[in-house]
Amino acid sequence: MTRSTRLGVPHAPGVVRLVELRETPLDVAEVLEAVADPQAGGVDVFVGTVRDHDHDQGVIGLEYSGHPTALERLKEVAQGVAARHDVIAVAAVHRVGSLAIGDAAVVVATAAAHRHEAFEACRALIDELKATVPIWKHQRFSDGSDEWVGTP
Repeated sequence: MTRSTRLGVPHAPGVVRLVELRETPLDVAEVLEAVADPQAGGVDVFVGTVRDHDHDQGVIGLEYSGHPTALERLKEVAQGVAARHDVIAVAAVHRVGSLAIGDAAVVVATAAAHRHEAFEACRALIDELKATVPIWKHQRFSDGSDEWVGTP
């Protein structure tokens, strides 16, 4: 089930244009399209993927779980970044459910008149998302052990 918030309208978009949690694969092109704007001279995107190792152990897969407030918190983070940075557009999509090695877990993007602002805002967006949005990772290791990451 996809839980989403699409902000803005196609012909007069707001700054925060796409905020979603979804159980289906993420599409980088969709996120880039959401922040596309003729005023943007710089677009920055970050794609976080599932890697095959952590803590010197082999990872075979993982699951992301989101608290019921995760989507609202993600929206707040996106709006906060938009308010603090000189950006034209912001988008953030995070995956929940079971993911395999190489799957995209999160895609965030920002657009600004200049590259510096786009880079700064994109870094703030992913850093704040990871630090404050209640989404937890359950990793399964090749030795049969597992670990929860980001839980309170």
